[in-house]
Amino acid sequence: MKTILKNGKIYVERSNFQEAMLIENGVIKQVGTNEEILKNDADNIIELNGKTVLPGFNDSHMHLASIGEFMGACNLTSANSINDVIEIGKEFLKKNDSLTVLKGRGWNQDYFTSGERRLLTRADLDKISTEIPIVFSRVCGHVAVGNTKALEMLEVDENTTVDGGVIELGNDGKPNGIFNENAVGLLYSVIPDKDDDAREEDFLKAEEYALSLGITSVQSNDVSGNDFKNTFYILHRLYNNNKLKIRYNPQFNFQDIEDFKEYLSTEFKTGVYDGKYLSKGCLKLFKDGSLGARTALMLKDYEDAPDTKGVAALSDEQLQALCDLAAENGITVVTHAIGDGAIESVINAYEKTMRDGKNPLRHGIVHCQITSMEQLERIASLNIPVMYQPIFLDYDVQIVEDRVGKELASTSYAFNTLRKLGAPISFGSDSPVEDCNPFPNIYCAVTRQRINGEPKGGFTPSEKMSIEDAIDAYTIGSSFNEFKESFKGRLKPGYAADLIVLDSDIFSIEDSHIKDIRVEKTMINGELVFGR
Repeated sequence: MKTILKNGKIYVERSNFQEAMLIENGVIKQVGTNEEILKNDADNIIELNGKTVLPGFNDSHMHLASIGEFMGACNLTSANSINDVIEIGKEFLKKNDSLTVLKGRGWNQDYFTSGERRLLTRADLDKISTEIPIVFSRVCGHVAVGNTKALEMLEVDENTTVDGGVIELGNDGKPNGIFNENAVGLLYSVIPDKDDDAREEDFLKAEEYALSLGITSVQSNDVSGNDFKNTFYILHRLYNNNKLKIRYNPQFNFQDIEDFKEYLSTEFKTGVYDGKYLSKGCLKLFKDGSLGARTALMLKDYEDAPDTKGVAALSDEQLQALCDLAAENGITVVTHAIGDGAIESVINAYEKTMRDGKNPLRHGIVHCQITSMEQLERIASLNIPVMYQPIFLDYDVQIVEDRVGKELASTSYAFNTLRKLGAPISFGSDSPVEDCNPFPNIYCAVTRQRINGEPKGGFTPSEKMSIEDAIDAYTIGSSFNEFKESFKGRLKPGYAADLIVLDSDIFSIEDSHIKDIRVEKTMINGELVFGR
């Protein structure tokens, strides 16, 4: 099958744009002028009418199944107060009166504009219902709150503890419904397991949405803990039934080393992976939490919360043991680390697995938000890939200086500095924490501004990235994490024909309009998988 794209603005690499492209059997064979490419015979010719063509985006860290699951949950992102959360919950329950458990996600106390700006408690959720369990997770996913019914069903009391997590107590010495980090998993256990068909539907809904946004590859954390067999089963079922259109690389999370050892003893470690649509993936760990919830692990106390340094989801010893076991088995590790304390711990753990300061497994850091210059230099010198989420600036610029102080904030979210230091960087969304739309993400990387255009001139403007660098981070940069930088991420001969056609020229429009760009066509392996 031969396909020609003509009359376009095809981004090959910085300062290299071509008019046309020849694709044969899913692989790019030639790029060049219309005249050069049209000398070839083709089964299909696509007229681009001057539109801009980019490589398909590769989200370097997200939760694909959770995106699909969130589509059917109670959406709390619009809540501007605790009362709003309560009313949204009541309305959702009224429309879905057969529910046996109410799940919701997306509230953020820092966005509350009336009433108290605090974390929700079980007393708030009890105003929605005391008859069924309710679980509402904060937008970051690192804090969740349950109502009294949920706590009763779990038999949680003031003596219940979870390693690497906290069940908060109220002024009465009893659990107030707030769970953070590893304790969130305990609260989620009150939610009944979905059957295989429902799990598959979550993946398919999210896949369709991602394709509409120009995402052709995902590095996705959907496999977790001792439930890993069920999730891997669904992934292989999708692959075997040719339903996995998007290229999928799992980031499997095992906080407990015994769960990781069990995985290593199963067929999933060496199962059927073609390395193109379904890859073996890497071990994903959590070292800390989120900045917004003050569970990110800091070296010093939070500026706005003395005596608080965050939460260690893994001790240094647990982290090292997991990294060592992964390295012994030739498995890449990527670790969620947001606070500088977590980042310091992760760098140290990785370095102990390396020989002569080399990083052959490409162990990486997910988020890597609060950093000192010394840490950035160490990351670059050890060639540790960093998976950034520029869209986090939309929220975090409002709080970061209050949380960590101006000096440390000035070397944080240092996308451009780390790029110039030579470290491999890539972009992702952490969706559904944020929407997986790549264009607001690129906008934040280029402007260093919130979606509303603030602050004027951008937050730490020296960290602004060029359009080309931002696109490269989202394409070839993400491919590097997977050892696939010679397979996908560029529109060059020999690369997979994964590409998108835009409705606007991202290289010439005003930066403020980047966030509004839409995808007109998405192709994977030379086949149209989305079109408007």
